[in-house]
Amino acid sequence: MSENLNSTTADGGRVKAASTDGGRAKAASMPTPRNRGVGMLIITAYGIFAVSSFARALYQILTDFDASPVAYALSGFAAAVYIVATLALARIGARAWLIALIAVLVELTGVLSVGLWTYLQPELFNEATVWSHFGEGYAFVPLVLPFIGLFWLLRHRPGRSAARGTQA
Repeated sequence: MSENLNSTTADGGRVKAASTDGGRAKAASMPTPRNRGVGMLIITAYGIFAVSSFARALYQILTDFDASPVAYALSGFAAAVYIVATLALARIGARAWLIALIAVLVELTGVLSVGLWTYLQPELFNEATVWSHFGEGYAFVPLVLPFIGLFWLLRHRPGRSAARGTQA
């Protein structure tokens, strides 16, 4: 229980001081922001894929693009998607949430379509991409990650936290 620490100034005005609980009661009822806690782990996973897929795509495109242009172009696209998703997931706000949602949906579509495409037309994929065979070369993390990202984003929709806070 917090104490009321109001006092009177020399001129008779009232001053309201902070409660003795340090505002913890109010903070405890507030939901965790999307980019904290488990969200930070998700952002870290996206960041790792952003950096690694960008480095891989850049190297492939600069050194050997003619060997597998479709695969290398898709690697570059995947890198761009991971970069956008990482940056949007790390930010707070409705616009960042929407950009993250779109990026994660594009990622999911890319993993599923490229994964299927690599089985249907393997001759186009002399070299693997992040999304080849549904992310097989990355222990299928590229297949699982967008589902985790979507779940997290939908749990942390803008405006939903305000509705949860008023239901208590």
